Amino acid sequence: MQRVHILTTGGTMEKRYVEQAGLMQNTEPQIQRCLALLRLPTTKLPVEALMNKDSLSMTDEDRARISARTAELVTGGTPVLVTHGTDTMVQTGLAIAERLPQPQAPVILTGAMTPFGIEGSDAMQNLTEALLACRLMPPGVFLSFHGEVFPIHAVMKDHAHSRFIRSI
Repeated sequence: MQRVHILTTGGTMEKRYVEQAGLMQNTEPQIQRCLALLRLPTTKLPVEALMNKDSLSMTDEDRARISARTAELVTGGTPVLVTHGTDTMVQTGLAIAERLPQPQAPVILTGAMTPFGIEGSDAMQNLTEALLACRLMPPGVFLSFHGEVFPIHAVMKDHAHSRFIRSI
C-alpha cells in the first residue's frame, strides 16, 4: 500500500465562505471533504493540519514549522504533500528545500486559485495531480499546479494569469 503524508497549512484551497462576515476565510480544513471524493483504494493518506492560514499571513516561524515537520515525515522515504496558499508557496518550498537539500522522497506543494466548493475551483485538479506527482517524481521539492510539476528552485507565480510558470 502506498502512503503519502498530507500536511495542510491553509490557503485558498481551505477557504470557506463565512456568511456572517461576508468573506472567504480560513475557518476549518477542507481537505477531508476533498479526499472523500477521490478513489484511492491502495493509498493511505494520513492528514495533519499544521495551521490554517492565508499564506500572506505566514511568518518565518510558520515556514520553519512546516519545514521541520516535513523533514520528520520524509525521512522514512514516504512522500509528503503540503497544501498551501499560492502567494507564498514558493517561499515555503524554498525553506523546505534549504532544510532538506537531499530528501529521501518527493515533497510536493500544491494549492488552489479558487476555493474548494466554489464553481470553477481548481482545488480537486491540483490535489489529484499532486498526489500523482508524489508517486512519480524523484526525491526533491516540487510545486504541482494546473497539470505541471516544477522544481521549487525554478518556479514563480504569474499573478496576471493566475498560474505558476518556470522562472529559469
